[in-house]
Formats: sequence, C-alpha cells, structure tokens
Amino acid sequence: MNGRTRIALCDDHPIVLAGLRNLLSEEAGFEVVGEATAGNTALRLMREQRPDVAIVDISMPEINGVLLTRRVLAELPELRVLILTLHEDRAYLRQSLDAGARGYVLKRSAAENLVHAIRAVLVGGVYVDPAVVDRVLDGAQARNRRQLAVMPDLTERETEVLKLAAIGFTNKEIAHRMSLGVKSVETFKARGLVKLGLTTRADLVRYAAGQGWLAEL
Repeated sequence: MNGRTRIALCDDHPIVLAGLRNLLSEEAGFEVVGEATAGNTALRLMREQRPDVAIVDISMPEINGVLLTRRVLAELPELRVLILTLHEDRAYLRQSLDAGARGYVLKRSAAENLVHAIRAVLVGGVYVDPAVVDRVLDGAQARNRRQLAVMPDLTERETEVLKLAAIGFTNKEIAHRMSLGVKSVETFKARGLVKLGLTTRADLVRYAAGQGWLAEL
C-alpha cells in the first residue's frame, strides 16, 4: 500500500477518541481522516473520506458497530473494519466476523494491540485480541469436536502457515519465520484453505480457534 494509511475513528466517547487519536499520531504512516460519535455520522464519514481502515465501537448509538460494519462493507468492500469494544463475549466476536470485520480489539488492551491489529488487517490478516481467544475456544472446540476424526490431511507446512496466518502474520513475516519464499507461503496457504473448504479470513480464524491453534502461538 502506497502513501499514508488513512484511518477513521468511530466511538461515542470523546475521551476514547482523543486517546485513539494520540495513540495513532505517534505511528509513522498513519493519518486520522475523521471522527464520528454516532452510527449515521460514521457511515457518512466513511462514504465521504473512503479511509483504508475504520476503527468502530461495537456499541455506537443510532447504528451499532456490527450493523454499521455490514452496511458500510456492502458499499465499500475494500475497507478494513476493526471492532473496538469492551465486550469479551464470543457472541460479539462471532457477530463482528460474520459482518465482515477484519479485527476485534478490546478497549482495555488497545494501547498494546491496536497498532499491531491495524498493520495485520492492512496486509490481509485477521486480528483477534489474545484475551478473547480462550473464550472463542470454548464454543468452537465443542462444535468442531466431531470434525476432528475427518480432519483434512494438511501437510506440516500447510498447517504451520495457516496457524500463523490466522493469528495475523503477513505472508512476508511467515516466510521469514519459516525460512521460505513468499511465493511458497502463498502456495501452502492456498492449498490448505482449499483442503479445509475455507474461503474467508473469518472462516480461517474460527477454524483455527476450534483447533486450538490460536492458543498455541
């Protein structure tokens, strides 16, 4: 991606907006292009500014963050939406991913995790706050238990690449960690996804959670 990363901030608490603005202003290459405190204003902001990334509070007034995500992505499919929330319940995470959000970050850990989450989604990754992962595993493992006996025959490298991709590493980062070429990483990822029958990033994150992959990393 060329130039600066344009970011929209959407939260109904001015103090939170100020904190996010200060946090992102310290990062080279990031530019906050607008702020909104309600869903309708946020939708208008994103239509007008067409940012690269939108940080969206799940509890926005007028239009909540999940509905806002679904609506704006129908118009701007290239936008990367990161949900920022107080909620650690897996139901909110599932709703957010199903709506098309690329990331789910808790407000209490935003100072440590938000920048990494933004960088992960910019290069095609999905980011789930580490504090939420255990909550995801509880339900997902139960749902996937019967699938384990017929789990597709992934190779060791396909499995490792998919694990790293699920946690949010870029193809370049995976290649470096595994001492492979980027093209090889892309091939292993593509083959693994085909074997698993997965097509979206949200599908991969849910599958990884169900297999316990996220807890291993």
